[in-house]
Amino acid sequence: MRWGKCSFGSLEIDGHEYSKDVIWDRGEIRKRQKKASREFRERFGHTPLSLKEDIPWDCKCLVIGTGMQSRLPIMEDVRAEAARRGVTIVACSTPDAIAKLRADPAETNAILHLTC
Repeated sequence: MRWGKCSFGSLEIDGHEYSKDVIWDRGEIRKRQKKASREFRERFGHTPLSLKEDIPWDCKCLVIGTGMQSRLPIMEDVRAEAARRGVTIVACSTPDAIAKLRADPAETNAILHLTC
């Protein structure tokens, strides 16, 4: 996996540019389907990451890129589910998440928010 340039609203992976949030699940990229979490938007002022989404749990570490300014809220039930499954969550800005994925991608999945 070649992680390229990351900027507000844009991420390059293996030469392909993404402009929407992505999920990296065991080396495969797919679009984050955040629609399921929209019902919580008013409570957080932003669509959070919730258990209603298809979270890539098949890993030891789940890196969550919370955006360029780290504004993506992560609901507490996501953290509790990770603990129950024995998955470590690393939540940081998306550029820092990309650095983590470049350095140590083994047994790691990711959810990457590309804006805010």
